Amino acid sequence: MRPVCGIRDSGFGTATAVRRLPSAARGPQSSRARSFESRIPNPESRLSAGFSLVELLVALAVFATMAALAYGGLAAIARTRADLAHEQDDFQALRRSVSLLERDLRQAAARPVRGSYGEPLPAFLGAPDRVELTRIGFANPQAEARSNLERVFYASDGDALVRGAYPVLDRAPGSAAQVSTLRRGVTAFGLRYLDGENRWGDSWPPAQGAQAAAAARASALPRAVEFRIAVPGVGEITRLIELAAPWPAAAVEAAAAP
Repeated sequence: MRPVCGIRDSGFGTATAVRRLPSAARGPQSSRARSFESRIPNPESRLSAGFSLVELLVALAVFATMAALAYGGLAAIARTRADLAHEQDDFQALRRSVSLLERDLRQAAARPVRGSYGEPLPAFLGAPDRVELTRIGFANPQAEARSNLERVFYASDGDALVRGAYPVLDRAPGSAAQVSTLRRGVTAFGLRYLDGENRWGDSWPPAQGAQAAAAARASALPRAVEFRIAVPGVGEITRLIELAAPWPAAAVEAAAAP
């Protein structure tokens, strides 16, 4: 009899002695046992079942790439939303500026005022890039002891369109207008005025014509005012505003007659 020459691990922690016998002596039953033992898993064949260092490095590289792509996409979306919000705010400011100017022009009143040093000022004073007028509709929700007329002006201050409002009509030396910026980024602000003889001019009151008399010039209003506002990215906005027509001369004479 040949001695035991090896110990085969069965996979369950028990060692079984197997005799080395000739194949003829072992027979078919011994062959089937050897085949069964070869299919039993050996837990000690691999000391650990984790990832290797290379696999971890590859996984970290893939995760870092995906995180960078996701962050770039989120940052692009945030910038786009911020740009859209900024453009919307600018457009709303432009709409508000145009609406305020249209409203004040339509509410122009033929009421001359006094300047800071007592000098007489016309009810409507216009230049190519500035307009100053007296308007009605000055809200008085607290029922203060003041007029419902207001003296306002619009002008271009660098690249901004500003609106100023005086607290009183006839100003004192210390009277100052409250100026608010309506819209920035304005490249051009221009006005022109239509007189009673259907002639356009760059200033008001007109220097000559039927309305050249001092009293008439002080309270005269133009028939219409055209203004334009140029803004980059939007273009040029032009509005033609018809002002309140003055009383006809015949109606004034009839009202003054006894």
